[in-house]
Amino acid sequence: MKTLRIGTRDSELALWQARKVAQALEAKGHKTELVELKSAGDLDLTTPLNQFGGTGIFTKILDEALLAQKVDLAVHSLKDYPTQAPQGILMAAVLPRGPVEDIIVHKGSIDFLDPKNTATALVATGSIRRIAQWKSRYPHHDNPNLRGNVQTRLRKLAEGDWQGAIFAKAGLERLGILPENHSVLDWMIPAPAQGIVGITCLSADEETLEILKSINHTETALRAQVERDFLRTVEGGCSAPVGAYSEIKNNELSLKAGVFSLDGSQKVEVENTIPLNAAPQLGKQLAIKALEQGAKAIMENIKNDQRK
Repeated sequence: MKTLRIGTRDSELALWQARKVAQALEAKGHKTELVELKSAGDLDLTTPLNQFGGTGIFTKILDEALLAQKVDLAVHSLKDYPTQAPQGILMAAVLPRGPVEDIIVHKGSIDFLDPKNTATALVATGSIRRIAQWKSRYPHHDNPNLRGNVQTRLRKLAEGDWQGAIFAKAGLERLGILPENHSVLDWMIPAPAQGIVGITCLSADEETLEILKSINHTETALRAQVERDFLRTVEGGCSAPVGAYSEIKNNELSLKAGVFSLDGSQKVEVENTIPLNAAPQLGKQLAIKALEQGAKAIMENIKNDQRK
């Protein structure tokens, strides 16, 4: 039996995710080894994510390793993976979904979140989706750029003069470093597929595809597909200010999604619930509805700004 080479970024969170995949595969009787790589997004910690150009900032190095057959599979935070994989690569499996929420980590006081408080506050994040939604709710706040792994970002918050910083709950919880001083942003629509670990392999590698099928979590895969279909259809890359979140209850799937202008002044939010057997089409259907309701103009303005 061959040893499955698992490609992963070398951050602590990426390694946690890769080890989870390794455990799932080893429970099925397969041998594994981790192959650690460093992405462009890991090497450059100052440039805002939306200024890198294109998508796949954190994933391209793993795609290249797959195509060069240096690894048999690669592990990703699915929210970071482009909706269109490179030719020859398939998103073959996902693990059960973790926490999906965005949270704000603060320094003990959340007075700055009171809608009646009009004072300027500094709430750091490197995500334009989070900035756009934050500006929509708190237009008088500023959002300093925050990059680096989760430990680095927590340290920058502790050492800086910011009131808070926004994180995905999943990452902090998985590493066991979720601070007590945090609040869930239950009004913020998460990134499509937030909290989901995705696994890619070569589409021609039938043996690995079959192995990965055995650890795929089908309910999570459906939710990821619907959310990412929304993102793909509104033509947003991974750094676009687009949120989408789905839930499955009582044999129905509900989806809430939104498209936001960069400054938060414009937004289009849509939602619907349909029977599970019709669910695979919901992402695309809601995206078309959002585009008709103004999301197309918002996305075109963003693209025009990026060309300048």
